[in-house]
Amino acid sequence: MWEEENISPAKIIQGNFTNPYSLFVTSDGDIYIDDGFKNGRVQKWMAETGTFVTVMNVNSSCFGLFVDINDTLYCSMYDHDQVVKRSLNDSVMSSNRVAAGTGIWGSDSNQFDRPGGIFVDVNLDLYVTDCNNDRVQLFQPGESNGITTAGSTSIKPTIILRCPIGIILDDEKYLFIADSGNDRIVGSGLNGFRCLVGCYGMGSQSNQLEYPVSFSFDRSGNIFASDRLNDRIQKFLLMKDSVGLSFNQPKFCSIATWNLTGITIANQSIVGQYPSAIFVKTNNTIYVVNKEINTIVMWEEENINPTKIISGSFIEPVSLFVTSNGDIYIDDGYKNGQVQKWIAETNNFVTVMNVKSSCFGLFVDINDTLYCSMYYHHQVVKRSLNDPLMTSTRVAAGTGIYGSASNQLNSPHGIFVDVNLDLYVADCLNDRVQLFQSEESKSITVAGGESLNPTITLSCPSGIILDAEKYLFIVDQGNNRIVGSGLNGFRCLVGCYGGGSQSSELNNPFSFSFDHSGNMFVTDQSNHRIQKFQYVEESCTLSFNQPKFCSTANWLSNGITVANQSIVGQDPTAIFVNTNNTVYVVNQESNTIVIWQEENVNPTNTIDGNFTNSTSLFVTSNDDIYIDVGFKNGRVQKWMAETGTFVMVMNVNSSCHGLFVDINDTLYCSMYYHHQVVKRSLNDSLMNSNRVAAGTGIEGTNSDQLQGPMGIFVDVNLDLYVADCQNNRVQLFRSEESNGITVVGSTSLNPTIKLDCPSGIILDAEKYLFIVERNNHRIVGSGLNGFRCLVGCYGEGSQSNQLYDPFSFSFDRSGNIFVTDQQNHRIQKFQYLKELCENKKQKPIIEDENQASDEFQTDSLNS
Repeated sequence: MWEEENISPAKIIQGNFTNPYSLFVTSDGDIYIDDGFKNGRVQKWMAETGTFVTVMNVNSSCFGLFVDINDTLYCSMYDHDQVVKRSLNDSVMSSNRVAAGTGIWGSDSNQFDRPGGIFVDVNLDLYVTDCNNDRVQLFQPGESNGITTAGSTSIKPTIILRCPIGIILDDEKYLFIADSGNDRIVGSGLNGFRCLVGCYGMGSQSNQLEYPVSFSFDRSGNIFASDRLNDRIQKFLLMKDSVGLSFNQPKFCSIATWNLTGITIANQSIVGQYPSAIFVKTNNTIYVVNKEINTIVMWEEENINPTKIISGSFIEPVSLFVTSNGDIYIDDGYKNGQVQKWIAETNNFVTVMNVKSSCFGLFVDINDTLYCSMYYHHQVVKRSLNDPLMTSTRVAAGTGIYGSASNQLNSPHGIFVDVNLDLYVADCLNDRVQLFQSEESKSITVAGGESLNPTITLSCPSGIILDAEKYLFIVDQGNNRIVGSGLNGFRCLVGCYGGGSQSSELNNPFSFSFDHSGNMFVTDQSNHRIQKFQYVEESCTLSFNQPKFCSTANWLSNGITVANQSIVGQDPTAIFVNTNNTVYVVNQESNTIVIWQEENVNPTNTIDGNFTNSTSLFVTSNDDIYIDVGFKNGRVQKWMAETGTFVMVMNVNSSCHGLFVDINDTLYCSMYYHHQVVKRSLNDSLMNSNRVAAGTGIEGTNSDQLQGPMGIFVDVNLDLYVADCQNNRVQLFRSEESNGITVVGSTSLNPTIKLDCPSGIILDAEKYLFIVERNNHRIVGSGLNGFRCLVGCYGEGSQSNQLYDPFSFSFDRSGNIFVTDQQNHRIQKFQYLKELCENKKQKPIIEDENQASDEFQTDSLNS
């Protein structure tokens, strides 16, 4: 026993019970505990005397115990397929009676197959989790036949259970169940069941459970679960903020990414043609308007089919908004000139606002003010829902005359009002997003070509959301994509390959919503579907991209120059592309770090520093930049994104031709002129804490030596890969091993390629190696059949399909390659040909008919 705020137990009670499965504590502190496994009884520990007494004789373990309001004790006998009860006021110990079940296993309404947890409400209704029947049964007082209230055989099934064991009713009589076989806890609501915790599959992570058998709420609503096979008790905090706001505003890391391949969760048969309006509540209930048949379709995220369909008299609604109490506000302005509200409590519609045209966006703010974005009247209007006068509509933004001035709008779409009552408007035909601060008639352009620091060009933005950090996420309708902002400006998140009907494409998307896990739900209008793009949580851990390529992966042989000498200076060496596709390059001429989003032509940020001839850099997931300053200053510096200042983080003896920060925050420097790789824990306060990671410091070809090491890579197992330039090989140093293994080069175990000064190295998601081969002016990659040339396969030169002294490279999250083409004073981008992976028999693209396809084959590399 312990108080919730304490770490250690406050009291431990010892007894002679054996393998107890359940317990129940009454308001006077008495504890009832199962002792049926060997001793065939239930014991009671009396708080007043501190002693145990037997209070019930049973035939097996009690997988559930409960004392009702009449002091009747219930025991759920798992091995005897029955629930028995006994009044604690009866002095006769043999007074057990059957509460439910025949004692013979089965699936009839009066039978059980391994009953588990039980709950008795104030009406003496008995709820039993029927484990092997995958259901919950309700036995009303005096009834021997149960009613299935949860499970596939219930009247309105919205969830499939697998061996439910624990059960609780809340004060609204909604069911909460430990769905043990599915390793989760689920709960019911107005629209059926949904997963609450343990929603990510079986496991031992903090968001996972493995066979939870019971749980309990504290008075704040937090869940305490017995995570049986993980041998622990887990506490899941109630998100109190979710009670106030009805929509999700996740907090994302700065490099958050989403799976680029969407999942169709609803097609035309469910949502009709051209779906526009979607809303996902904080409980992950999804609401979509079917304009074809004038209905609102609702379903829980984990369900395939709708759990509720609401019919109304609205005509071609474009938008909707759902409040935390389940009320639905729906646009009905097209023909009826109104906004309707469906009241969850009474299940009927009322008019709450008169409007002049369709509302392309609806929003209810924290003060219960309703906003409507009138596309055809170039204005946003609002009305307090607490005002009894229906004529109390006021102007929130726009003059009503289309235009591009700061007080005007041109066909506004989606809207968002934050807790400060600042209004954001997707100003479609002005290709911008406008911010109207509370009670201001003039706005500020926060996204688009006319914004203060433009980093993206929009084409009819139609939907808008702010996350928990007030970063903007926008449906860029005309560009068929969704974009999001961050520290370095805007970037494409999903639909980044142009319009279309593939799973990675959108066609005329209109609006979107987040669920509480950060997954994105989009109304893909012209594809007549709802697409779900899953949030990649692990993307916040690594700052660099490790794509997964198919075995036939190829890249377009002609590169695109994304930055020339005017941007990156002479002889660029250092490049880094992080997981949000922000590109970082060192300009050695001007001693600056140049930063831009991949889709931008010009840099979005330039950082000045006192570094000289910096050869390498590394960027962490919090946007801190580590840069080599070893040539003259003998150190590595860190630029801190939060403060915008530099600090020294490592002392070195020479330039670092490679830098890397591993998953344990250890910084590595590859010292070309000292033939060694050194490392230092960034968590160590001592600056002189450098240790040797690889190499003796004396040049040589032995397994513990290096000669002119350049690029380095450390995987999640802390294995260190070194591009050993002057030895023409790549060495693998296992964690804490001083002797390296040659994994690439003529002296490797199975040589399939000869290297000439490898200078850059990356592992992909499958741990295949990709190498910049400096003196052969190319990039090579490994696969099932060994190494092959990927780009720069036509000899040194300055043509678009050639490289000249390439130094380092990086992948973006789509698998495109960015190379510092040193002697050509440029950054080249080679596009990944993803489509070739879908047809493995298709030949590589040859842009010159005189180029033979065998130049792509492994065999030609050694010639």
